[in-house]
Amino acid sequence: MFDRCLTVEQTFGHTGAMARTRVRWTRVGALGLAAALGIGALAGRAGAGPASRTSVVHRGDTVWAIARSIAGDGDPRPIVDRIIRDNRLRDATIVPGEHLEIPAG
Repeated sequence: MFDRCLTVEQTFGHTGAMARTRVRWTRVGALGLAAALGIGALAGRAGAGPASRTSVVHRGDTVWAIARSIAGDGDPRPIVDRIIRDNRLRDATIVPGEHLEIPAG
């Protein structure tokens, strides 16, 4: 009944002997070097400087005004969100004398 089925040897018999794949050490070395340089660049950028500074809130200050001064001509909304998140504020309400972590421009 199963005599007509092909065996593994018969199925793959047309491929012949398989040769080992040669390791391309130049490519392996280049890939390793690129990975090391990339990790080094990221590590160097992480310690480049402070990502934020501390600021004391004065009378009349708002989170929106602080964010606009940092954003310049850009959109201040992501900075408002970051100030609220970094300082664990419930909303954008701040009071004079409060110390805030402000993202560096």
